[in-house]
Amino acid sequence: MPSTGDTRTPERISEAGAPRGNPFGARFVAPLYLGASLNPVNSSIIATALVAIASALRIPVGDTAILISSLYLTSALAQPAAGRLAEEFGPRRIFVAGITLVLVAGIVGSLAHSLTALIVARVLIGAGTSAGYPAAMLLIRRRAEQTGHAAPPREVLGGLSITGAATVAVGPAIGGLLIGGAGWRAAFWINIPVAAVALFLALAGIARDPDPVRFGSPRALASRIDLLGMLGFGGSLTALMIFLDALPRLDWPALAAALVLAAALAGWELRAAQPFLDVRLLVANGALTRTYLRNGLTLMGTYVILYGLTQWLEVARGLSAYQAGLMLMPMGVLTALAARVVSRRAAVRWPLIACAVLLLVGAVATLFVGSGTPIAAVICVTAVFGLTSGAGTVANQTVLYQEAPAAALGTASGLLRTFGYIGSIASAAITGTAFHRGVSDSGLHSIAWVLVAISALVLVMTVLDRQLARADRHHTDQPPAGARNPGPAPSTEPTRAEPTRTELPPIESRSADMTTGTHTTPALDPARTALLLMDFQPVVLGVVPDPEGVLARAGEALAWARAHGAHVVFVRVALAEKDAAAVPAHNKTFFQAVAAGYLTDGTAATAVHESLKAEEDDLTVRKTRISAFASDTDLRAELRARNVDTLVLAGLSTSGVVLTTLRQAADEDYRLFLLADATADPDPEVHRVLMEKVFPHQAEIISTADLATLSTAAQ
Repeated sequence: MPSTGDTRTPERISEAGAPRGNPFGARFVAPLYLGASLNPVNSSIIATALVAIASALRIPVGDTAILISSLYLTSALAQPAAGRLAEEFGPRRIFVAGITLVLVAGIVGSLAHSLTALIVARVLIGAGTSAGYPAAMLLIRRRAEQTGHAAPPREVLGGLSITGAATVAVGPAIGGLLIGGAGWRAAFWINIPVAAVALFLALAGIARDPDPVRFGSPRALASRIDLLGMLGFGGSLTALMIFLDALPRLDWPALAAALVLAAALAGWELRAAQPFLDVRLLVANGALTRTYLRNGLTLMGTYVILYGLTQWLEVARGLSAYQAGLMLMPMGVLTALAARVVSRRAAVRWPLIACAVLLLVGAVATLFVGSGTPIAAVICVTAVFGLTSGAGTVANQTVLYQEAPAAALGTASGLLRTFGYIGSIASAAITGTAFHRGVSDSGLHSIAWVLVAISALVLVMTVLDRQLARADRHHTDQPPAGARNPGPAPSTEPTRAEPTRTELPPIESRSADMTTGTHTTPALDPARTALLLMDFQPVVLGVVPDPEGVLARAGEALAWARAHGAHVVFVRVALAEKDAAAVPAHNKTFFQAVAAGYLTDGTAATAVHESLKAEEDDLTVRKTRISAFASDTDLRAELRARNVDTLVLAGLSTSGVVLTTLRQAADEDYRLFLLADATADPDPEVHRVLMEKVFPHQAEIISTADLATLSTAAQ
């Protein structure tokens, strides 16, 4: 995942069909829902076609399992990759490209006459449908930012989950109906009309990506998207799938390859400038990592029933594909209903606990299902798993949206699906192992015991996850998702008369409703914000006008951060002996300062000013060049670990550390706020030009008096 949080200043809406009424109306959400449903419906609809495909191609039924695993493997790889590409090239472009690929795949599968051709079609379907969900998540976030919403309406994200969760469950019923009436090819040609409709709706209802495509050199592009990271991830996942597919036979070489490639991937990603799989974030952000594991395990349980019970119904109970699919229809209906109910709640802990309990109840109930069990009882058991699927999918997606760095939302969303597909691949291995000697009641009960263990683990993980309770408390007092950020009240602080202070009008006179096409100042969430106090050192304070005034305002900003729970980063410039020796003579700025001994580390001149007191949780960064990111501390990793996606900058001087740090942070997609009155430059004219002509294109220019009102607006 990318290393920074998405905090781009909202673009002016130049979209076709910019929202003037409901920005999340049917025209916008319909293609997103349809596109996001293509993957899960293709994941499940094939379940009722496997027996017919094997008969038509005259191959063993077991050989058709590759049609399931090939789509899952492709999807597991392509979901986060599509998210990363959507972050890089624009979500609409990737969304449209994915749907087009599905259209092509539907044609290939419809004309196929061999298992190889069907595998190709399934791989294309997996790659194309994988763009739908992560791109949709990014498009929803972009629309929320563009229209000045603190967060998208809950029903919008809920709808995305409902379509995905429901189509997984109703896929077998739809497949049974189609295949029973039109043959197994219907599992492929159904993609053609659905993808065509989705493509039309996307082109008509989703605005063009505002930023032009930036390819650059092949080497630069490969670095930006971390191509080696993607390949390493794909290799390790492929080896894992080979191992799981071989079960119950233990393919030790495949397992060893998976572990070696995973270790190499972790090592590479720790060094990558823009990692595809942000290992540091996964380690530091336990709430996000637990969400991935919880989602994968829950879907593993759901898919074990989806595939295992479908095969059992067709073989052990002698039902047709249509009848087996029809029996799973209540499961799909309850999935949608549970998802809708949970999507209307801000809290996530109790829905997730209920999901785990239901998963355990369903697993235990499956232990008592056999050839003599009434069909009505079997339907009731599947209904329990429908409730589990609906509640779990929505609640886990909500946690993801809250915990993932915003710039990485596409990749993070894809990884959520990837963990789900790993669970699905594992479920196929579990089913294959249980039924490897034939589909029977004892095999179904073996599956049920595995489910009991999975559900117990999910329940323990959820109950003991204190972050879920903290997140619920944090959101209890928040305005409903989708509500506009309230306009902050004008500042009542008396105007200072210091000559270097940049006076700004009240916030509301600098902001306007995005639906009118004008700019708006987004609110601050202190929990995801870091205040960077840069170069407030005696050696630098001595060269700017009114050092006492700018230092006092820096103190006010620090007091705000302490009071509101924002993160604090002290940045200072200081060179150790080895750092000074590394400065070349052609570095005009640092060579002269080193020669004069101005920047020697360990002296009072290079310490943070004594009026700005650091506390235990603060981060102090010693830098050896102008930018705050050119430091002996991995500032990016530290900010990621603290889940920071917003920076408030103050420093000396405006044309030095402020300019270089702001530009670099803007390129890395942080949301940026610059404290104009806590920033100064030796040349007042340079300060003025940068503040008025340059910085507004990358950051919100505010004063220290604005901080309290902006943070209040986010609560």
